[in-house]
Amino acid sequence: MLEAGTMLLFCAVLFASVALGWSIIPALFVGVLLFMGYGLVCRCSLRAMASRAAGSVRSAGTVVVAFVLIGVLTSLWRASGTIAFIVAHSTAVIHAATVIPLSFLLCSAMSVLVGSSFASAATMGTICMSLGLSMQANPVMLGGAILAGVYVGDRCSPVSTSALLVKQLTHTNLFNTIARMLRTGAVPFVLSCVVYVAAAVVEWLCASGGSGFGAASAAATAGSAGSARAAVSTNASSITDIGGLFSSAFDLHWLTLVPALLVIVLALLRVDVRLLMLASIAASVAVCVGVQHMEWAELLRLLIFGYHAQNPQVAALLDGGGILSMLTVMATVCISSAYAGIFAETRMLARLQQVIEMLGHRIGACGATMITATCAAALACNQTLTIMLTHQLCGGLYGDDESERSAQAIDLEDSAVVIAPLIPWSIAGAVPLATINAPTLSLAAATFLYLLPLSRMLASAVRRRSGFRTRHRSQNQNPGLAIPHRPKPMLHMFAHGFHPKSGD
Repeated sequence: MLEAGTMLLFCAVLFASVALGWSIIPALFVGVLLFMGYGLVCRCSLRAMASRAAGSVRSAGTVVVAFVLIGVLTSLWRASGTIAFIVAHSTAVIHAATVIPLSFLLCSAMSVLVGSSFASAATMGTICMSLGLSMQANPVMLGGAILAGVYVGDRCSPVSTSALLVKQLTHTNLFNTIARMLRTGAVPFVLSCVVYVAAAVVEWLCASGGSGFGAASAAATAGSAGSARAAVSTNASSITDIGGLFSSAFDLHWLTLVPALLVIVLALLRVDVRLLMLASIAASVAVCVGVQHMEWAELLRLLIFGYHAQNPQVAALLDGGGILSMLTVMATVCISSAYAGIFAETRMLARLQQVIEMLGHRIGACGATMITATCAAALACNQTLTIMLTHQLCGGLYGDDESERSAQAIDLEDSAVVIAPLIPWSIAGAVPLATINAPTLSLAAATFLYLLPLSRMLASAVRRRSGFRTRHRSQNQNPGLAIPHRPKPMLHMFAHGFHPKSGD
């Protein structure tokens, strides 16, 4: 009962922090105090809890270094004109009849390159939304396509903070996990494209038939996209001249594309992600100095504070990056890592972990992970903490060998990473939607985000059913191979009481 009360109090603090728009870091510090207080009530040593927490934070050092490199890389890509070049040339292919599916594809491509849903939404997402609205596209479908697209790369980019975090937690090879993510995500990705193409065809037919559907879409958007859309541009003509806007701020030479090409080539060669980012950083510095003629003092400043354009319209699209922009993520990871050490010492989550293990016996590890991730996302209100809580709670569903760790990594990527944005009050989905000024109802149109976990659960159920039939036939043909009777875990617990394991 004490465990439940402590967790509910922690969740209340998190909800209050998100509802009031405060930073989540103080709420996480309150969580440390609450969980240590629980340990003291349960007669755990304060020194032991602090030692465990410190050890967990030290183990997160590798991913923190990667986050610093990502902050530097994203600021340099902005300053060098790499993102401007990609956006200016890719948005030229957008047309009224194809704006919804192309928005999904372009945002997917941008997120794979930059590895961040927030950065992709602020650049390619904002422009696709503005262009789509000027073309009378349905704001709900358009917002859903953009939200789904920015999380395609957030999940499987080699420079994604979530992918690096899962790699660190599960101690797996990043590129092997990415290869598996491409396989599990292929069908949901194709189905999402089909849905968005169908939506575009229906909208085009309605508009050409004079039904007034396009006008109704524009009217529905007026309230939700009003004031914030003006930050991007004040009229449709200025929205569509993206090339001219970026050309006035950058020299859009083809060399500005080199840092992005390096990431793609080195990722295909499976170069260590830190070396990959360092190579792209070096190329970006050369482009900033040689092509954009940037001063060294300004270059050093933007590495820390991020890129800030002088043109207000460019600033609305490209400002950001830098080491300071990653402080919240790094602090979240470090504090959440401390939770893992405290939970291990106090055994606070032992009962909940056992319930999840029993659920895993009934529906499989994949299904139990999906359900746990959904509950964790609803409570954590952000993607990073959702990933770490799901990993902590579902650890007992997987073994410690390489294949089991790989299985947990792909289950985390296909659950916690993509389910978190679907929670309406989670910042994982709320921030990108607010950035592009899309209605909250767009969550229902983010097809990739829920087709992926649903397809994984369906595939897992089919495999379990197929395996059950195979075992059943084998036992009928060879009665001597029948599995001896074992008491069901829940009945066994009620009959003999709950006894947490000693140690870890």
